[in-house]
Amino acid sequence: MTRPHAAFAQEPLPAYREYPQPEMIERARAFHADLQRRRTVRDFDSRPVPREVIESCLLAAGTAPSGANQQPWFFSVITDPAHKKRVREAAEVEERSFYNERAPQEWLDALAPLGTDWNKPFLEEAPVLIAIFAQKYGVHQEGPQKGEKFSHYYVPESVGIASGFLIAALHHAGLATLTHTPNPMSFLNKLCGRPPSEKPVILLVVGYPKAGCQVPVHGGIKKPLEAIAQWL
Repeated sequence: MTRPHAAFAQEPLPAYREYPQPEMIERARAFHADLQRRRTVRDFDSRPVPREVIESCLLAAGTAPSGANQQPWFFSVITDPAHKKRVREAAEVEERSFYNERAPQEWLDALAPLGTDWNKPFLEEAPVLIAIFAQKYGVHQEGPQKGEKFSHYYVPESVGIASGFLIAALHHAGLATLTHTPNPMSFLNKLCGRPPSEKPVILLVVGYPKAGCQVPVHGGIKKPLEAIAQWL
């Protein structure tokens, strides 16, 4: 009898827990209430964050489902002040061009309630920056195909899910975040030493909110259930 390849091996569903329905409802409501507290922050305290916290949150992100379980993501964690300064300088070049030249008025009008502009001091003030890269393809690391490329599938969807896991994990740990997306972001490949086969998609700013931190009221206004879901 032919033994199944290890890649196709099956195992009992590990660690699944089913809760009584009243507890399910309470857990779901509590999780929503906790995430409802999350707000995007632009004023960060410079206090350092324990490396173990960031590593555990990255591992949580790495549990996300992905196309063919190929996990097409990579996270570059930036904490060195000189490195953060270079990131800020490069990002502000693109942001200045966006706000002053490239952005259509409709986009600028949409951003107006958030009070954003090209100046990004939080890129130096926050203790941690996490550059999130989407890997367009993989490379075999061993065996007869070592060095050969192979396709990744559902890359944007997979990386988006992992990024959501990461943001939720950081919030759960007691940290604030900002999803910064300068356009274009290719400067991050050079600054993080990542290959051109990886596309930077988010520069996640992480840390503690600064004392007296203010956030836009507009950012806390979320669509009601009937506007985002339907039952069929």
